[in-house]
Amino acid sequence: MSGAIGDAWGSSYENEVIIDDSKIYYLGGKNSKSRKWCITDDTQLTLATCEILSVDSFDPEKLIDKFIEYYRDKKLIGIGSATLKAILDKEAGFHWNQAGRTGEYAAGNGAAMRIAPLAFYSNITREDVFDACTITHKNDEAFAGSLAVYLSIKAILNSEWDGINNLFDIIIPQLPDTNVRDRLIEISNYPLTVTIPEIAKLGNNGYVVNSIPFAIFCSTRILDMGLEKMFKQIINSGGDTDTNASIAGQISGTLIGTENIPSGLLSKLKSLHEYSWIKEVIDNSRFN
Repeated sequence: MSGAIGDAWGSSYENEVIIDDSKIYYLGGKNSKSRKWCITDDTQLTLATCEILSVDSFDPEKLIDKFIEYYRDKKLIGIGSATLKAILDKEAGFHWNQAGRTGEYAAGNGAAMRIAPLAFYSNITREDVFDACTITHKNDEAFAGSLAVYLSIKAILNSEWDGINNLFDIIIPQLPDTNVRDRLIEISNYPLTVTIPEIAKLGNNGYVVNSIPFAIFCSTRILDMGLEKMFKQIINSGGDTDTNASIAGQISGTLIGTENIPSGLLSKLKSLHEYSWIKEVIDNSRFN
């Protein structure tokens, strides 16, 4: 639920540059931009992953086929280029491990944003995480980012991270030698007083090396500031706001539980016409 809230809230701010115009006088008053909550492919592809895992053991081909089903049913909003290419390649007859993007253009955060459900199943392996990533993003950085999100949630479920001890110390040793790992190490060396806006200056766009370490860092501030304030600071920092907020929400939401989501945020999510679909998929997921 927290991931969907972050996605829906952040979707109308994506890549928007927030400027301080408090000292500017607008003749006739400032026109405020209309904001509308709307879930995107961050939530939609996560739900697709939940659907696959809830009925059978993980199979990458079934996962990409589910993405194709969503695409045909027009259930995907804002789909990334790597995922779209994988869908079109698979429809054209390519094997799932030959579809999708490769190289530097596959180093987006599109795989990491939907990887969270795998952490809730005890039979998922590191190879499964790799396959779930590479059906769309064949890139070492994309895999490292996906693995970092998976390990962060797994650390909560295994009672290794309680929100107080250092999450970075848990996940960094388990990651391959990549720029994602280097960025996490860089962030972990900052003083404990470092803020979300300060870490955002390292990068918070859709490049996986910027997005995933930033989102994971933000999730570690959940007990200090709460969900609503965390989301506000992520969104005000700009960049890939919907995905960053969604991933931070997935991790921090696992830690605090649905019962601790602020009622105002939950009410806004419930007002979306997709809420019944979100709730149905989550309720039908047989996590183990």
